[in-house]
Amino acid sequence: MRKLPCIALASAFGLLSAVSSAVPVAAQEARPACVGAEGYSAAFDGRRTFLWHPDALEHLKAGKDSDPRIKTAYEDLIARADEAMTHMLYTVVDKRTIPYSGDRHDYMSTVANWFADPKKPGGPYIRGQGSNPERFSDKYDIMDLENMSADVETLALAYYFSENPRYATRAASLVRTWFLTPASRMNPNMEFAQTVIGREKGRPDGVLETARIQRVIEGVGLIAPSGKLTADETRALEQWFSDYVDWMRTSKHGKGASVAKGYNSLWYDAQLAHFALFARRADVAKATVEAFPAARFPDQFSPEGQMPLEIGRPRSLYFSIYALSAAYNVAEIGQCVGVDLWDVEQDGRSLKRATDFLNKYRGKLDSWPYPETNKGAAELNILLNRANRHWGTAYGVSPRARLVAYMKAR
Repeated sequence: MRKLPCIALASAFGLLSAVSSAVPVAAQEARPACVGAEGYSAAFDGRRTFLWHPDALEHLKAGKDSDPRIKTAYEDLIARADEAMTHMLYTVVDKRTIPYSGDRHDYMSTVANWFADPKKPGGPYIRGQGSNPERFSDKYDIMDLENMSADVETLALAYYFSENPRYATRAASLVRTWFLTPASRMNPNMEFAQTVIGREKGRPDGVLETARIQRVIEGVGLIAPSGKLTADETRALEQWFSDYVDWMRTSKHGKGASVAKGYNSLWYDAQLAHFALFARRADVAKATVEAFPAARFPDQFSPEGQMPLEIGRPRSLYFSIYALSAAYNVAEIGQCVGVDLWDVEQDGRSLKRATDFLNKYRGKLDSWPYPETNKGAAELNILLNRANRHWGTAYGVSPRARLVAYMKAR
């Protein structure tokens, strides 16, 4: 049975990673290093992760039987993993809509606020209010992409914390079905993502939808000791991501996403750097990170710390956090390739200043001066816990946030 994606974007993408408070302060001086395309594997028993930190995960694993909060989160994780074991093996080939290419292996989705015209059945879609339920139906692929990525993440974490190989077996099956098996694999492109029937055969904004599979890369790293994906399969998966990196860099929609305004271009960089490093193309990852300040700081960050392209949105706080989270991911990959993005400042603009601006409203979100329909603290707490890892504990400690970040606690 298909499930709707999570409404909250931060949860949907599941990309929030390291939290400094996940390890005792004394242990922070001896943190493991992310080393190029090998990621954290040397310090993590062969687990090639890039955004998930061994020290934080090991600390949580050590406390799952003694710390009541961690134990509760662990039990919830295992319950969700057991549920995921019963889900379908997701694939792009079972959607009800045939892409314009005629190849069901091509991913396809539609835009939320475009609908069939009741006056012209079968004609071009028209813009409307709300969200078209077709977007999340079995006519398209976005729901399966979301659920596959979420299940891989859940099962990989369950395997890591429980060491039960059945979770790794199922996670590997999900990955194999979506990316590798000839009869069911997705072609490495997003040509038809965010199609508007009768008007546009895909949009650059559709590239954002593959941010979900950053979770798959980290999950594959966590299950590596199980051997459930063979060496040949892992190489084939790396090739899939290498091919997708090429598509991102050379296609019309990929190039369009790279110059998009607002959070789309930040998430483009986050994906490109991460996918390239997983595909063992460290040169592409490094070039992406090195170009980030000149390419993104002038438009995306103000000297006062605001995210100028986000603060005018109806959910300005949420999307400011969402955009900065993408920049954090780029900075995390930068550490792996020897580029420090955390402390770069250009014309008064920096990740630190953007973080400091948001931190001013921690604990007093009612004073946020821009439009926001839901001033929830969860996303901000997770972001600031990540900030603590790199700039000390000046941003507050939220035990709940660390459990959400690393154990996906609800």
